[in-house]
Amino acid sequence: MVEDEEDDIIGEAERPSGLGGFLAAIRIIFNNPLTRSYLRSASRRVSCEEDGRWVTAPVVYHALASLAGSRVSGCPITARFVGWFLRSIIRLGIRVLGGDIEGARSAFKDPALRRAVSLVLEGLGLYGVTVPQKMPAPFVIVWNFTNMCNLRCLHCYQRAERPSPDELGLEEKLRLVDELDKAGVAMIALSGGEPTIHPHFYRVIKEIADRGIYAAVATNGTTFARKENLIKAVRLGLKYVEVSIDSARPEVHDRFRGVPGAWEKAVQALHNAVELGINNGMATTVTKLNIREIPEIIDLAQEIGVRRLILFNFVPVGRGAENAWLDLSPEEREELFRTVYREMRKRNLEIVSTAPQYSRIVLQMSKGEVSAPTHFYVGHDKVVSAVAEFVGGCGAGRIYAAIQPNGDVTPCVFLPIKVGNVREKPFREIWENAPLLRKLRNRELLKGLCGKCPYKYVCGGCRARAYAYFGDPLAPDPGCIYNKAEWRKIVGKHRKIRVKVAAPAP
Repeated sequence: MVEDEEDDIIGEAERPSGLGGFLAAIRIIFNNPLTRSYLRSASRRVSCEEDGRWVTAPVVYHALASLAGSRVSGCPITARFVGWFLRSIIRLGIRVLGGDIEGARSAFKDPALRRAVSLVLEGLGLYGVTVPQKMPAPFVIVWNFTNMCNLRCLHCYQRAERPSPDELGLEEKLRLVDELDKAGVAMIALSGGEPTIHPHFYRVIKEIADRGIYAAVATNGTTFARKENLIKAVRLGLKYVEVSIDSARPEVHDRFRGVPGAWEKAVQALHNAVELGINNGMATTVTKLNIREIPEIIDLAQEIGVRRLILFNFVPVGRGAENAWLDLSPEEREELFRTVYREMRKRNLEIVSTAPQYSRIVLQMSKGEVSAPTHFYVGHDKVVSAVAEFVGGCGAGRIYAAIQPNGDVTPCVFLPIKVGNVREKPFREIWENAPLLRKLRNRELLKGLCGKCPYKYVCGGCRARAYAYFGDPLAPDPGCIYNKAEWRKIVGKHRKIRVKVAAPAP
């Protein structure tokens, strides 16, 4: 294993936070057959009036709303009793473990957080405590809203350009939001293509937000470079905006994105998000083209004032498969994330990554004191803080799923294996029964060193990269330093990768 030469500077709090105490309490209290049976009854959906508005949600959701101070009334008698009992157990558990009950109450004012915790409790009721935790629905849906796009990026996993002829219509999109709402999904992130240029974008954002689901968007920034467009989306309920910037140098970004002027608009969109105070992030896909300027990219993020920088793992899929030479070697990826962790400790900036190896590296360098849940764009937001213990590395098919423009469901936007279509089956049925999703939830099925690694429960390797290189989502991830032998085999077979790997960055 890689040894750490750094001392950890992130100390433990003197007492558990409200959410930390809450999570510790529920995992202890509800890990037996009797309380699991109780949780299953608490997962039943009922209609109650919350602060003058009727909401249909699991009993536990209403109980958490009441705990947060909302006026909850009109629930069925049995639901009221179950909710009262659940609130009492939660309060007792938090106090016994020295947690901050007021902190928990404050956090549960967020409907998206209540939805996320409801999923955790329902998962505990159905499956007990599992490692990683199995969920009855994903925390996050990444919805490739459309295939239309106004850029032409070298790494695009969708080969986005024009809308595909079979994309969901508006009524189908609204029905899908209803399905995801009933399934309990906590967050929907619209991606693409470029979702903000689609005529249905604003209407669907409003529908998502009106249901208490955390509404997010991943964008190239061209639309939101005009502040009035972002203001409109925020007023309709958009909570998080993530803008892609691939270089601190405009000419490199524009060459990567295929359109002159793209960098300027992306930077302006982030400035607008910062000025408006909406939760925001700058996303960078790390490749051979920009790995040497990561410190400058971090400087740019700080200069703009973004809340977090998200480093995306390059996956050779879609248009990226034609440009596999962009990929990093295991040694480059290892050094990248060790450098990133050091930078994050020195700077006032959250830096997260979709590469599951980052979680392992953070644990090693902090001597186990710090964790870094992957695949969540929102860093230290309440939703992430509340579910971090349950994430466990690569979340494809476990804690998130992707939906394609035509309704196809896949485990991840980078893992293009169809497991169902929402036009043919309800989303919840697909999530519960798809054979591939079931396999991805069982880390014992991982092959090669990924299956033997002591970090498989906090990392597990990127399943999309395994599929892209080996045609098997359970194969080893060749991006990890422990799998460098697999990477050498790939380089030996693909002359294009071998030639380009040593090419200097421009």
